[in-house]
Amino acid sequence: MNEVMITYCKPCGYGKRAAEAVDALQRDLSVTTNLVAGKGGIFEVRVDGEVVAKRIKGHFPDTAEIVGSVRAAMK
Repeated sequence: MNEVMITYCKPCGYGKRAAEAVDALQRDLSVTTNLVAGKGGIFEVRVDGEVVAKRIKGHFPDTAEIVGSVRAAMK
């Protein structure tokens, strides 16, 4: 079983995006995802400890990108 974790910046207000990603991962892949509140602008999606999607300057992964990245990492 793969461990999926989303770390998001709580002060930045990324909680809603993280929750939407959790819902999509559950709906589309039947994956249980752990949410971890962080700070410093972080938004990272990890599968088994490896970053598969993250916020970088000028880009914020949308829900479809997150689901696709997790799907690919689980194969």
